[in-house]
Amino acid sequence: MLIAYVVLLPFALNNYSPAWIIWHICYGHWNIVMIVFHYYKATKTSPGYPPTVKNDTPFVSVCKKCIIPKPARTHHCGICNRCILRMDHHCPWLNNCVGYFNHRYFFCFCVSLTLGCVYCSISGRNLFMDAYSALERFKHSDMEKPGVAATGMGLLIGILPSGQTSYQTSAPPYTFKDRMFHKSIIYMWVLTSTASVALGALTMWHAVLISRGETSIERHINSKETKQMAKRGKKYRNPFNYGKLNNWKLFLGVEKRSHWVTRVLLPSGHAPPGNGLTWDFFPVKKDMVPV
Repeated sequence: MLIAYVVLLPFALNNYSPAWIIWHICYGHWNIVMIVFHYYKATKTSPGYPPTVKNDTPFVSVCKKCIIPKPARTHHCGICNRCILRMDHHCPWLNNCVGYFNHRYFFCFCVSLTLGCVYCSISGRNLFMDAYSALERFKHSDMEKPGVAATGMGLLIGILPSGQTSYQTSAPPYTFKDRMFHKSIIYMWVLTSTASVALGALTMWHAVLISRGETSIERHINSKETKQMAKRGKKYRNPFNYGKLNNWKLFLGVEKRSHWVTRVLLPSGHAPPGNGLTWDFFPVKKDMVPV
């Protein structure tokens, strides 16, 4: 971010057309707001915990470590040392578990950060090529070292004019600021390009899981159940898979068309539907969430 404001923004203001300047400023700042907002919410929002006192909430088992009832999709986190509602995983980036109430923030943070890295990689490619070429030129110019005192043989063969015993090279055609400018661009491009590949793969994997209506932990459980049912000649069906579109609507909290803008494209602190304890969103009709 420091490179973007200190190096790239002044460069864009001096070299780009007004239309491109407006585009980069608007999109760049929207992307930054989305990254910061969702990261903050993912770290500060509780993932959700099952009740520790006796109640009428249905449960599927009792945690052997917490010694409390575990509702469906609840799992124990060994790092947090407590049960998490619809636990996906414990994220070291967030220093927090990713569970029912902050899973959307985590995923949106990954999406926003991936988009930011891809944006920097694509828009900065030409700058990277120019910066790399400039550093190569600087490198070759540095090979021309200052001359040293010439011997008598040097005077004889005409290397130096008569009476001159050394040769002084001219000042380098670049400054320290020029070198740091080009190095900053190369550093930014390499970092964002590699991060976009690694983070993009992680984001795509979580998108696949969301489309299937399962978490990272449930993926392993469902795979095991599928194999066991296949041995019996039966087909396993994930009871929490409501269809790809419905899975996304529930995950993003989309209840009407305007929510695709106000709750997806813009920062939103709305809570997910339900309480994370029961999962009967579509008990009768398959598609009950309006577009």
